[in-house]
Amino acid sequence: MTDGVTIGQAAAFAGVTVKAVRHYHRHGLIGEPRRDSSGYRRYGSADLLRLVQIRTLAAAGVPLAEIGAMLDADPGRFADALVDVERRLTDRIDDLIARRDTLRRLATGDRALLPDRALALLDRAADLGLTPDDVATAREGLVLIKALVPEGFDDYLSRIERALDDPRYGSLIKRMWRAAEWEPDDPRIDELATAIADHFLAHPALLPIPAGLQARTDSASRYSLLTHHGQEQKPAWTRLTALIETRLRSAGIDIADQTPLD
Repeated sequence: MTDGVTIGQAAAFAGVTVKAVRHYHRHGLIGEPRRDSSGYRRYGSADLLRLVQIRTLAAAGVPLAEIGAMLDADPGRFADALVDVERRLTDRIDDLIARRDTLRRLATGDRALLPDRALALLDRAADLGLTPDDVATAREGLVLIKALVPEGFDDYLSRIERALDDPRYGSLIKRMWRAAEWEPDDPRIDELATAIADHFLAHPALLPIPAGLQARTDSASRYSLLTHHGQEQKPAWTRLTALIETRLRSAGIDIADQTPLD
């Protein structure tokens, strides 16, 4: 009986395909076996063991490019290589879990784009009596702030958290959201703008301008995108915002210049 088995038998015994065995040969993972008198490859027990080892490591997530060196290493280096592969697999698993969680959160719309701390603020806003549409607009605003001024997002959230602990501010916020339905020339807008500006002047730490915004060379463009959001269909808000900014600037408060975008 001829010693060794054919490539097809070796592949079957090792639990891989013939194509895979040939692939391993091309990448130098397994040496060229001896050939019989007819020129056919004949695989022995050592070859089969090598194929099983390659298949096992590949199935465990070890890149083919690293398997050859691992199998040829001494036991200590082999163990170290396994630890490194395990670490990378763990990182990939954590990344996949995070992606899965994001997909699940996408069922709630833009909430998937915000951290839990910001979502808690939106829940508090809903408790103030804001409508679902109001909360949706506020959520979109938070998403924009996180995207446009990421380095100041946590500071911004802290300002809003402190502000919502202030009953006076909560009352002003309710009036501001209701003002969206007023006519732009409604005299209540001037009164509300003065009240909001005076509150910020008395409590400058509550001024909702993300830290780091003024330091940016394009701060005007970013500030304009943030302050204009939600105002397209609410001209009363546009006037209210302009009046508040005018009062703050006249009091010496340094806020980004609301220069119109090109």
